[in-house]
Amino acid sequence: MLAVQTPIPAPSPTIIEPISAALPSTVPSNAPEHCPGVESTQAGKADACEGCPNQATCAEGPKGPDPDLPIIKQRLEQVDRKILVLSGKGGVGKSTFSAGLSWALSADEDIQTGLMDIDICGPSIPLLMGLSNSTIHTSSSGWSPAYALDNLAVMSIGFLLPSAKDAVVWRGPKKNGLIKQFLKDVEWGQLDYMVVDTPPGTSDEHLSIVQYMKEVGIDGAVLVTTPQEVALQDVRKEIDFCRKVGIPILGLVENMSEFICPKCNTANAIFAPTTGGAAQLGRELDLELLGRIPVDPRIGSTCDKGQSFLDDYPDSPAAQSYIDIVQRIREKLGDA
Repeated sequence: MLAVQTPIPAPSPTIIEPISAALPSTVPSNAPEHCPGVESTQAGKADACEGCPNQATCAEGPKGPDPDLPIIKQRLEQVDRKILVLSGKGGVGKSTFSAGLSWALSADEDIQTGLMDIDICGPSIPLLMGLSNSTIHTSSSGWSPAYALDNLAVMSIGFLLPSAKDAVVWRGPKKNGLIKQFLKDVEWGQLDYMVVDTPPGTSDEHLSIVQYMKEVGIDGAVLVTTPQEVALQDVRKEIDFCRKVGIPILGLVENMSEFICPKCNTANAIFAPTTGGAAQLGRELDLELLGRIPVDPRIGSTCDKGQSFLDDYPDSPAAQSYIDIVQRIREKLGDA
């Protein structure tokens, strides 16, 4: 198994954390009915723990509150809003949306924005933000993020890899430890918004971010999907995850909702919403559809170049969709 070597020294001695420190304070979704909880002294030892897949993990680790949570709270006390971008399935444009949301927020020079990439195995944010050649520097106060703009700070494991071709072959504990370092060791400074780009699914990274940010609070999640049922099916699981761990859901974004020809503005559905798309899902589960973003080939082109689509094509239907969605998110957070 290959290990990933970071080219810079970390402020703390290691990024490998006990897995128990990364478990959420809530009862895991696959836990037995009478689970004592991961912070209990009976974790992994109670009669109800027999046969639970988490038994050995819960029994091994230290119990009680994570001592790093107050450090994270202190580090993030100047971050006003924390927004998670989630998707149940990969390939729906979640990272592209995270980048677009960050570009849109930072278009206002008075708004300080941070973008944190916790997709450890598939870090695409450096490319999307035009920071593929950036590296991270350390000081006595911690890691300094890279900057796409003067008011747009970015952090990703992609900055720590010797090459973009290197695979991150890590198990959960090491991934969880790096996410913790992104929160407690990065010098984020004062931010109006922190956007967190997550990997698909509801696994280690998602549980870690909920656990580590529980004292600072997560203001809400935006769930990205495409119109077809195969994507909506996994978004339902993501919605269930958010409700189980207590993350407010700001709403749904339907990406690639239709193709609008850049020359004639004719609209065509590429992914047919056979079950009603995100609008119907929102009605079923009492969630707001924040907006639909059409397919525009120029989005992919600007992403590959690490440029802001909103700056390059401000009059396009897709750019207007982004602007409307950002405006609605700010309204729901009470910021507009």
